[in-house]
Amino acid sequence: MKAFSGHGLMDTGSLFFDPGLSRLTTGRTASLFAEDIKAHDAELRSAITGRRILVTGGAGSIGSATLELLFPYAPATVHVIDLAENGLVELVRDFRSRPEPLVSGEFRLLPIDYGSAATERLLQSEQPYDLVLHFAAHKHVRSEKDVPSVIQMLDTNVIKMHRFTRWLHKYGHGGRYFAVSTDKAANPTSLMGASKRLMEHVLFSIGASGASVTSTRFANVAFSNGSLLQGFLYRLARRQPLAVPREVRRYFVSPREAAEICLLTASAAAPGHITFPRLDPNEHLRPLVDIAASLLEELGLKPSFYEHEAKACAATDADLKRGFYPVLLTPLDTSGEKPYEEFVAVDETPVPTKFAALSALRYVPAPVPLEPALAFLDEIASDASMKLEKADIARHIASVVPGFRHVETGRSLDDRT
Repeated sequence: MKAFSGHGLMDTGSLFFDPGLSRLTTGRTASLFAEDIKAHDAELRSAITGRRILVTGGAGSIGSATLELLFPYAPATVHVIDLAENGLVELVRDFRSRPEPLVSGEFRLLPIDYGSAATERLLQSEQPYDLVLHFAAHKHVRSEKDVPSVIQMLDTNVIKMHRFTRWLHKYGHGGRYFAVSTDKAANPTSLMGASKRLMEHVLFSIGASGASVTSTRFANVAFSNGSLLQGFLYRLARRQPLAVPREVRRYFVSPREAAEICLLTASAAAPGHITFPRLDPNEHLRPLVDIAASLLEELGLKPSFYEHEAKACAATDADLKRGFYPVLLTPLDTSGEKPYEEFVAVDETPVPTKFAALSALRYVPAPVPLEPALAFLDEIASDASMKLEKADIARHIASVVPGFRHVETGRSLDDRT
């Protein structure tokens, strides 16, 4: 892949859809989870073939990748909920334009909010779903830059999840429920991570009704929507500097690997467990600056490092003439960001699994009842007259998320390139 022609304008088509991009981040040419998929084929088919399936957030990176792997198992019905109307349009165009037919059975896409009355109406009217896959979320630490943004994030990740799980139980939908969490839910330092830990509490509370409930925490998905790496592609297309936080390392999985984790966990993991990939920090943690350099090398360029935004922005043309590209190194000084990743919290213990490439931990319930914290979140989401600071929200969440330590630096990701 050489997307720069004489270091001129980028051929964005050849870059944005090149499957080799994942290799640059993971260093792998084959999936870590391919053997587990093969070994547990019977369980996957039992959970999916001929079943009615509901997917929330299905137009996103992980949701759409999971749908792509799900259809070959021949589900009877797949209904997809997502507010991203344009994403749903592209999803159906893509799936129905394949040289080999992908879609089987009934495939219905609904541009609705999973926590809205429209979704309750759907759940009232539809025959029971056998499997529910939940991907809808606010997933960025960027979402906690101010009180209105935090409230919207909590509304999406927690309040609507609480409402949605109650509806699933009320209207008799299925015995299998699965939702994607995040590594940032382990020992969270961000409100986003804490919101996903609280989401886990809400999700697993439905297990008391006898449902099979599972979740997963996994690494960054390479070049997923809204990710820093996808941002690299946009910056290159616009001839703007790449911005990389210094001394930050991350785990990465490919979109296909993310989908395989989801299918394995939803279909074959033990109920009441949260899976996570078996990744070795010495082997699999990748410095973000190395990934930026690898991407540039793939384009026939070398990085030219800068520490001042104005100088990096002004340097593109001169650097390109020399076969270089500007890379802005930024400090890790925004609220809630971690310089490292972990999958297991201090109060959690990994347990053995039947998977070769997935570990798991048994869900640990909240130390106190959830209802007071959920009532507070519901109130702040519906009453705009309340006087509120981020610290007030953090305090209420900390009551049900042990170990949550939020440090407010006064800077958000919107304050840097």
